[in-house]
Amino acid sequence: MENEKLNLLYIWDGYCGWCYGFSKELTKFHNNHPELPITVLPGGLFTGDKSLPISNYPHIPEANQRINQLTGAVFGDSYNNLLKKGNFLLNSEDAGKGFVALKHFAPSKQYEIANAMMKLFYLEGKSLSDPETYGEIAQNLEIDPEKVMTCFHTENALIETQQLFMKVKETGVNSYPTLLLQKGEEMIKIGGGVANVEKLEENLKNAVELFSTKRSK
Repeated sequence: MENEKLNLLYIWDGYCGWCYGFSKELTKFHNNHPELPITVLPGGLFTGDKSLPISNYPHIPEANQRINQLTGAVFGDSYNNLLKKGNFLLNSEDAGKGFVALKHFAPSKQYEIANAMMKLFYLEGKSLSDPETYGEIAQNLEIDPEKVMTCFHTENALIETQQLFMKVKETGVNSYPTLLLQKGEEMIKIGGGVANVEKLEENLKNAVELFSTKRSK
């Protein structure tokens, strides 16, 4: 246990408005702790019979207002137009495949990839089911867009996405965003929702102390 390193586990979904709202404070925290590697796991919020047109979730506009009030996150006009039309299909499996395709070529940039996906959706209304969205992110990350878009369509991308969804289930986490501090097989939740950077720092300190206490027993 004493030789096991600490790392962050961030459970998120590309179509989760609260994750988008949390991203500003989490980015500050992440920048404060370059010593903590971060692994990002997509949660699969809208899959199976939950993958439906956005109008099937009438709570979303009100939730977005709340997110804006509590976090300052801005929802762009193009995204709000998708809400008004109501026929946009929420498909977290496609979002997971896009994340996996980009991560394949830039594994050290998982967190940047997740944020880029949310910005393109919530600010510009770009579909996370469209390979071109990932091509755009790839270009910004100086990755070959064609390779990423090809990877998006592969069976391997689908299989890995489903494996990541399963990993999330194994953690027992069922709400997003959730930030965990992990040491070996042990995990402690240190953030989510509207937690600000100060709260994240406080929770990190407490979690590290708890791990230390357990080790000394």
